[in-house]
Amino acid sequence: MDDIKTIKDIVYLISAVFFILGIKKLSAVRTARQGNFLAAVGMFLAVVVTLFDKLQFELIIAGVVLGAGIGLIFAMKVQMTGMPQMVALLNGFGGIASLLVAAAEYNANISTITLDTGITICLSVLIGGVTFTGSLVAFGKLQGIVTEKSVMFPMQHALNLVLIVVTVLLGVLINLEPYFVASLLKSMNLPVLAPETIMLILVVIALLLGILLVIPIGGADMPVVISLLNSYSGIAAATTGFVLENKVLIVTGALVGASGIILTQIMCKSMNRSLMNVLLGGFGQVAGSKSSAGGADIVVKQVGVEETAMLFDSAARVIIVPGYGMAVAQAQHVVRELTELLEKHGSEVKFAIHPVAGRMPGHMNVLLAEANVPYEKLLEMDQINDEFAQTDVALVIGANDVTNPAARHDQSSPIFGMPILNVDKARTVVVVKRSLRAGYAGIDNELYGYPNCLMYLGDAKEAISKLIAEIKSNHA
Repeated sequence: MDDIKTIKDIVYLISAVFFILGIKKLSAVRTARQGNFLAAVGMFLAVVVTLFDKLQFELIIAGVVLGAGIGLIFAMKVQMTGMPQMVALLNGFGGIASLLVAAAEYNANISTITLDTGITICLSVLIGGVTFTGSLVAFGKLQGIVTEKSVMFPMQHALNLVLIVVTVLLGVLINLEPYFVASLLKSMNLPVLAPETIMLILVVIALLLGILLVIPIGGADMPVVISLLNSYSGIAAATTGFVLENKVLIVTGALVGASGIILTQIMCKSMNRSLMNVLLGGFGQVAGSKSSAGGADIVVKQVGVEETAMLFDSAARVIIVPGYGMAVAQAQHVVRELTELLEKHGSEVKFAIHPVAGRMPGHMNVLLAEANVPYEKLLEMDQINDEFAQTDVALVIGANDVTNPAARHDQSSPIFGMPILNVDKARTVVVVKRSLRAGYAGIDNELYGYPNCLMYLGDAKEAISKLIAEIKSNHA
């Protein structure tokens, strides 16, 4: 047995090294695939050695086959535009796994559980439950099943606080001697509850808290929510690792939890908002339909494909700003084709990526990488913002709130103070949108009324395909 334990510890250490190297390589686009592969190898080794001394494999094999089959179907069926929803679900699956393992461990060893194990079990159940239902709500918002807007009701935050206090009290009861708990409840004229019942109540409250904590968060904050829930799933896994005394699970959960928190902070900084402000919700809930420039007074100048093609024919420098409109229309491939065509005719083309463009961190990077757009053309906001002033044409594809100049000067705007892409400083701005509807923040973009802004309305994929055809015909 000692030899098996030694082998396990060595392989766990190797797995942890693979995880760390994988995360390191994920920090760069060029090495991201290698990082993903190394992390997968580390997880494979960890799973194999964990099962090394198990004698009954029937249920384990059944679970592996079922899970692998579901994962394969998802991998083949889910479009790249559905990746945010997929990530939300995966976060939720991690949370519910932690909850079920911790609750099962408690129910199987009620009489022998020590105080430190009992505390980690309660944390696993609480964080896992919040992660699961919170992720389902996030999935529903992204998928359009649940309203994307903030859902608020009177005394909502007070209710959340009461539920959190109740979970703490239940955690205390769970970690006291059952006989003492029964005596305490009797002295307070309360019904005596079995330990299993107390755990069940804790599970229900944790699941309810997940819903209540996420429904007030508006759709514009989804990138922050996704990264935060990812962190929650890691923390839940780490606490479950303490419950099971599994070192590699502790290391893995800690890595995921820490990286998720760091990413969440980066997202909040990119929106110039605190994490608490995001979590309290209500973003865009009371925003009107008018922008600071007057909303209905904005004079929008529309252009057709011929005029747009002429602009690009004479443009020496072009910056493309992708947004969720590109993702919805699945226009990333025609965008790459347009890039290649413009470069063929002598234009310099770059991409400006806002950290919160899309519905999850790195959403635009993933879509453009799928279309084989060269990595070096994808520049972050801080790298490219100063270049807009020397740009002939800035092509905005559905990116609404992250290009709204109101963020700089309108203190009444819900996006005031959020760093934006300086597209308005380009010589000409061409915006491709389906319509003039407001973005996720619920406000009009005052950029659309600027003298240098032209609206090229239509589905992004169709509109850009027509633009490519027109440019080609001009050079025929």
